[in-house]
Amino acid sequence: MTASGERPHVVIVGGGFAGLWTTRALASAPVRITLVDRGNHHLFQPLLYQVATAGLSAPDIAAPLRQILRRQKNVEVRMATVSRIDTDAKTVELDSETGRQSIGFDVLLLASGATHAYFGNDHWARHAPGLKTLDDALDLRRKLLLAFERAESESDPDERDAWLSFAIVGGGPTGVELAGTLAEIARHTLQGEFRNIDPARARVRLVEAGPRVLSSFPDDLSARAQRQLEKLGVEVLTGTPVDDITAEGFQLGERFVRARTVVWAAGVSASPLAECLGVPLDRAGRVPVEPDLSVPGHPDIFVAGDLATLKQANGKPVPGVAPAAKQMGRHVANAIRARLAGSKVAPFRYRDYGNLATIGRMAAVVDLGKWTFSGIVAWWFWLLAHLFFLIGFRNRSVVLLNWSVAYWTHQRAARIILGGDDRSDTK
Repeated sequence: MTASGERPHVVIVGGGFAGLWTTRALASAPVRITLVDRGNHHLFQPLLYQVATAGLSAPDIAAPLRQILRRQKNVEVRMATVSRIDTDAKTVELDSETGRQSIGFDVLLLASGATHAYFGNDHWARHAPGLKTLDDALDLRRKLLLAFERAESESDPDERDAWLSFAIVGGGPTGVELAGTLAEIARHTLQGEFRNIDPARARVRLVEAGPRVLSSFPDDLSARAQRQLEKLGVEVLTGTPVDDITAEGFQLGERFVRARTVVWAAGVSASPLAECLGVPLDRAGRVPVEPDLSVPGHPDIFVAGDLATLKQANGKPVPGVAPAAKQMGRHVANAIRARLAGSKVAPFRYRDYGNLATIGRMAAVVDLGKWTFSGIVAWWFWLLAHLFFLIGFRNRSVVLLNWSVAYWTHQRAARIILGGDDRSDTK
């Protein structure tokens, strides 16, 4: 309890996996919760690439935070941006359409996630968009679909080939999933729909600076994933980093590759909100936290999800994946409960349940530690796992329906190009 006898005020910044799981785990705790997020929804990020590639619509993988938490009476949702944190006064400054407001906290959780990292080349963002939000996904979907439209109306053969050239920079799970899906769209979904181009002639390149794709997976699964990508028609280029990206294409070593559509999936950096804490950050802008996920020198401030960095017992950092963020969120809730009860806070222990990545139709890889498998069995496992972790019956039902239709027809339900035909966004 606070000195005034009121219930302690817990402010949670970020409605992603870590923030939402903390909020829900405190449903019966004697606290007041204010959940702050720039958007009004929780996003299931693992399926964001399917919105970008027109397989799903935005509401299929997102749900309003107020709807999710409507029965939890100890939480208030605020749609606002955090502009400042005063760790000494224990206040958070919020900016919203109604103005600026400062709110106090007894306990603070920062779980504002990560953004794109261009390794000091932020000017590449204009020509190589990343994928972190629903707005990113909708913009990218428009860019991908417009490329085929521009190729259809282009009379110059070289320009037509440039519009039909796609590059995904980054060979992690997002890059692999985007590349495989885009190859399927070109070779199956768009078949017979154009008169002046053959979409199957589109070239999809996956560019990875390291020696192999899916570097977080075992070597054999990485090799299987590359073979499955190449079977879909994806050109996998490894071992050479991208040196420059322009509106015309990208520089790969001594070679300039023409590609009017480049997508960035190569790196992330932590939300700049971490700088407000006034503590040392790592190279990616993340907060090195204590074993209980609190900030050094600030036991009432926690950091979780992609914004936090913590080494496991094996010396490896906790990975920036959804299961880790959920576990961190539950741990923070348990830590708050323990402090309210005057008990000792246990250190966070990450439980690794495995890695999954889908490459395309009936192609995926699964690493469960002792067991690894790929192909159609891994694909079914990936489908069931993602359906299980989606929030809400409606989302699961709609996604299952869309996946079923796509499986039997190769069609994608969300191929509507929204927005004006502003050619400046693709030049």
